[in-house]
Amino acid sequence: MKKKLYKKELYRLQVELVKFQKYVIEENVAVCIVLEGRDTAGKDGTIKRFIEHLSPREARTVALGIPSDKEKNSWYFQRYVPHLPSGGEIVFFNRSWYNRAGVEKVMGFCTKKQYEAFMEEVGSFEEMLTHSNIRFFKYYLDISQKEQKKRLEARKTDPLKQWKLSPIDAKAQKMWNAYSKTRDEMFNKTSFVYAPWYVVHTDDKKEARINIIKHFLSLNDYPDKDKALLAYDHDVICKFDPVCYEKGMIAP
Repeated sequence: MKKKLYKKELYRLQVELVKFQKYVIEENVAVCIVLEGRDTAGKDGTIKRFIEHLSPREARTVALGIPSDKEKNSWYFQRYVPHLPSGGEIVFFNRSWYNRAGVEKVMGFCTKKQYEAFMEEVGSFEEMLTHSNIRFFKYYLDISQKEQKKRLEARKTDPLKQWKLSPIDAKAQKMWNAYSKTRDEMFNKTSFVYAPWYVVHTDDKKEARINIIKHFLSLNDYPDKDKALLAYDHDVICKFDPVCYEKGMIAP
């Protein structure tokens, strides 16, 4: 996407996001957005464009670090519950409880029993969220292996991105197939009717950001909504289903 068009589109969409937040605050709505994905797929940048013009008192990002010993010995979902939104709030999870279905499984940070317990319980947990009137959305940002390699190399030389480097990043390419297999299992077992996965292809960051914001706003009602603006590209983002997967929506 050309820079000039991107900036024009983004500005108009951020105006819509401000309208949406005003509605959220006035109507006491709770909104929870989970962003998962491959390393370098663009989670940080996507969240930044979502929230940069929203009120920081009612819009926040949750990016939890390594669990403490106490958290490791607690119910797995317990550390996430205090960060869920209350009425009038929009909360973004930059990675979430799905760490267990992704990096923890691939890197051996959890046991097989812990992984299986998570896969059995996550549906009930998310059903409780939706029954509690939390508007709940799950996005998975995917990227091709070639583009990921390019972005990982860029991190090594960009002084503004040094904080993004981690030992896990170094294994992203070597463990590509393992991550793919784990991702596919996660989609098949945790894309629920009440909490489906939406998959975003992010080789073009600008195009991905524009489409995920359009898609999110299209799923929500709020006053003075500019519906004509919110038509998104189905080749960039779609709800996970076997047909979508077979068409190659998700990078192999």
